[in-house]
Amino acid sequence: QVQLVESGGGLVQAGGSLRLSCAASGRTFSSFALGWFRQAPGKEREFVASIGVTDGNTVYADSVKGRFFISRDNDRNTAYLQSNGLKPEDTAVYYCAADPGLTTAQSVHIMDGYAMAYWGKGTLVTVSS
Repeated sequence: QVQLVESGGGLVQAGGSLRLSCAASGRTFSSFALGWFRQAPGKEREFVASIGVTDGNTVYADSVKGRFFISRDNDRNTAYLQSNGLKPEDTAVYYCAADPGLTTAQSVHIMDGYAMAYWGKGTLVTVSS
């Protein structure tokens, strides 16, 4: 069993930055890939970014490429999403997700969250214009 807890959301003005964290516990954090997803009010959940078990293995949605950066600290059992240049359309609840069967960023992207085993409860990011 894996527990994921997101934090770091909040209210920020357009152009600002936030760093979201996803703290994991319960199993060997370094052995599985992680993804960040988001869901805006009235919209479907969408993939944001993912990171594999190998350094440098990352995938980003086109909408955040060049603005958001995903990383992980295996010693702290924590993944991060550095979000820069925030726009009002980035407003959403951000979730991290993991599955012990997935080890690459590409696999998380392909799964698009479907049937992934572990999810956090989310953290709200609100970007004002």
